[in-house]
Amino acid sequence: MPSEFWNRTMADAKAGRVTEALAAARLRLKMKQRDPEATQLVGMLLMRAGDVQQALIYLQRAGELEPQQAVHHNNLGTALLSCKRHMEARAAYTRAVELSPNMAGAWMGLASANLALERTDEALVASERAITLDPVNPPIVRCHVEALTRVGRSAEATALAESHARRHPEDFESQSVMLFAQNYLLRDPAQVADAHRAFAKHLPAPEPPAATAIDGRPLRIGILSSDLRGHSVGFFAEALLAEAPAGTELVAFCNATPAWADDVTRRLQARMKTWHQVEILNDLALEQLIRRERLDVLLEFNGHSFGNRLPALARKPAPVIVTMIGYANTTGLPAIDWRVVDAITDPPGSEHLCTEQLLRLDPCFLCYTPPRDAVEPAMPEADAPITFGSFNLALKISDAAVALWARVMAQVPGSRLLVKSTGLADTPPRQALLSRFAAHGVDASRIELLGQTPTRADHLRAYSRVHVALDTFPYNGTTTTCEALWMGVPVITTLGDRHAARVSASLLHAAGLDAWVARDADDFVRIAAQLATDRAALSQWRASLRDRLRASPLLDAKAYAQQLHAALRACCAGTR
Repeated sequence: MPSEFWNRTMADAKAGRVTEALAAARLRLKMKQRDPEATQLVGMLLMRAGDVQQALIYLQRAGELEPQQAVHHNNLGTALLSCKRHMEARAAYTRAVELSPNMAGAWMGLASANLALERTDEALVASERAITLDPVNPPIVRCHVEALTRVGRSAEATALAESHARRHPEDFESQSVMLFAQNYLLRDPAQVADAHRAFAKHLPAPEPPAATAIDGRPLRIGILSSDLRGHSVGFFAEALLAEAPAGTELVAFCNATPAWADDVTRRLQARMKTWHQVEILNDLALEQLIRRERLDVLLEFNGHSFGNRLPALARKPAPVIVTMIGYANTTGLPAIDWRVVDAITDPPGSEHLCTEQLLRLDPCFLCYTPPRDAVEPAMPEADAPITFGSFNLALKISDAAVALWARVMAQVPGSRLLVKSTGLADTPPRQALLSRFAAHGVDASRIELLGQTPTRADHLRAYSRVHVALDTFPYNGTTTTCEALWMGVPVITTLGDRHAARVSASLLHAAGLDAWVARDADDFVRIAAQLATDRAALSQWRASLRDRLRASPLLDAKAYAQQLHAALRACCAGTR
């Protein structure tokens, strides 16, 4: 059991007093230099302070002082996992469960490490052990949901997530997991919207701060996100930050460990007046920090995606709060005033599907910043069979999408399908996906499945093996749609019945490629088959798509930023 000193010090850190907590732990360690608990505590606090290398030294030393204590190996595993040192984390967790076979948290950590390493079979075994030992622990339930999803048992995963969320309405992180999962399902959009509205029932009501007087001065804008890095959110956030009006003050609230920082993070940091690391803060401390910054508007980039801090916004710590970029649905949170969309993703008449007011930016609610390490577009070999492709998350490939893609392949004899997604390097998810295609008459010999590639450049280079990309539904691609176009690959999509199912249509419209937006399933098959069998046209598209994108609104960062910042000013002034 942790000592009273441990609990008190960690509580100080979560309340935002990391420096004071670390000083107290260092003093305890100075007084008792070989104290394993104090050594471990200094390591944990250094991790929270962002000093990863020093933190690992202390955590390893704690394990050396008490090598038979499973908790030290478990905490070292957690630190290594947060640094994405997955093999080392796996070894640390393995040692922890060897020493303490009933430590549920260590089994959960082992499952998480195995998931990161795409060892899904081993991850499922570990998560099953964890949930058997502690069936109501929210992080363990969420871990098991992910493991079930990754091995292709999505129905079980969804049922577990929804069951846990119903039993624990106060567990807001699990509520978000359940709500996020609904975006992958072909459920009535109104039913999904109602589920999102229920999210706020157990949160405090808004207590708005005093409105700021902008009086023509530049805005003070906060950015709250866990994804200010080489992530889909980061790729779309750069445009609005790079072209912010002169004098605009940008304040970041980064809810991710500093160990995840990369080149995109550093570019974004350079745009900020202030950068707060808030992953350690509890909701109250984060709310108070946002209030102290006296923002005009807070931009929230997560929605219900992983790493969100929606509960910290429930009492409305900024006078205007806007959600954008990171989530393809309403948040359901009354404190959030606006949601950035466009007339294609959320046409007039769709207002009843969200709790926020719709802030429409046309022609597209996003502006794409292409990757700097992208190779030049290249066609597949001249004698290569026609290859359709999808580099979207495999979870987005619904049964309806499988059926539709199978129809496309039937229209193009000898064609192949290349699917690339995290998790597909392991056998269970591969077999699950191949079985679904087999049920629609597509032999496994016509399908190639790829997992993660070592680098982003390798990922983009794989598009040179694809003739035509097929979009997923009801949850479209976003970054993957833009990537495919940037690599010269046409993307075929349909115009669906909800925001998530209309995003690719918006992106294609902004690029002037409306002809690739199908009216229905039959139209999708016709467009895809017709385009795939015209190799001359495909070659022309491969050579010209990148220049078309450069000249389109989809990449016009200056125009996008001007439009967005003008809209934000109008929201702050109450004139929208």
